[in-house]
Amino acid sequence: MITTTEDLKALMERAHRTDAVALDTEFVWERTFYPKLGLIQLALSNEECFLIDPCALDDLSPLGELLADKSVVKIFHDAPQDLSILRAATGSDPQNIFDTRLAAGFSGLTSTLSLAALIELLLDIKLEKTETRTNWLKRPLDPRQTDYALDDVRYLRAVRVLLLTRILPETLQWLEEELQRFDTPSNYIGITDKERYTKIKGAGSLNANALAILQELASWREEEARKKNRPRGHIIKDQVLLTIAKETLTHHESIEKCGEISPRSVAAYGDTLINLVSKGLKRPSTECPPLLRHTKLKPQEKKELTALQDYIILKSDVNGIDPALIGNKNELIRCIKDLSPTSSRQKNGWRKQFLAEMKQGE
Repeated sequence: MITTTEDLKALMERAHRTDAVALDTEFVWERTFYPKLGLIQLALSNEECFLIDPCALDDLSPLGELLADKSVVKIFHDAPQDLSILRAATGSDPQNIFDTRLAAGFSGLTSTLSLAALIELLLDIKLEKTETRTNWLKRPLDPRQTDYALDDVRYLRAVRVLLLTRILPETLQWLEEELQRFDTPSNYIGITDKERYTKIKGAGSLNANALAILQELASWREEEARKKNRPRGHIIKDQVLLTIAKETLTHHESIEKCGEISPRSVAAYGDTLINLVSKGLKRPSTECPPLLRHTKLKPQEKKELTALQDYIILKSDVNGIDPALIGNKNELIRCIKDLSPTSSRQKNGWRKQFLAEMKQGE
């Protein structure tokens, strides 16, 4: 276990001299807005695996320097969350990332395989997943915890090599382009505060004015949860925000009756919530969010969607990629109806090329 700055610097010096390192994190995320980082795993090879203790180290900048080193490949499985956590912990933007979950989707496998399933498939090694709900902040760690944590990075270098041998040359270019997206933090740190309302279940049933209110409410809650470092639901639950927006509640009494919100929370936040409702109502229609409800497809559009999905499956099979990587059903519907913004995945990069080739073949 690396618990001193001197040992961390020594390990990082070795890591900088390698071509690739495997990384993973363990954290606790139950009663806080930000995850509490409990452990960082790093492997130089399948035999040289290390545990870095962020609970004992005040300065993780040496690790940050490694993450930012473009000459060293950093291998993760399902990278986005780890990247976001490590970026916050080290203050550095990770560069040159290889995501084995993503790469699996370009190698003839599905892009949603767990690490354990991928290792068993490629290496015929079955990992024991017994510590998935362990408290990684508690010290000392017992042998089962350390073995579990080390296994999460022990085989990643070998998995990367095997995946690369399975990927076709043209498809490899697509994977490399997709991996480069991890060099830009905005591609993995999540949606903005102003977009948070889109993640609230039931938002699709709201009209434009109610969506404007919900956007104000959800954006404020995000700031409040971040400031207090508490889960969003501990501030105010999603369903309460949805009801306030949908029913345009503007009195403490009506807010208190709308669902799972305590009198104490109404006393603390009631005036703020009412002001946010008023602010949302005053928005001009041109500044209200677009409706989230799904637009029905016309009969001809349904045929076009089916043809598009069939073509994606066929061409994906030829190229050895997971069709899901092209886009989900909602994204494809927006393509059919020509509603996708210019920034959408399907109108840029390798996906644009993929879809353009499909149109040429029609």
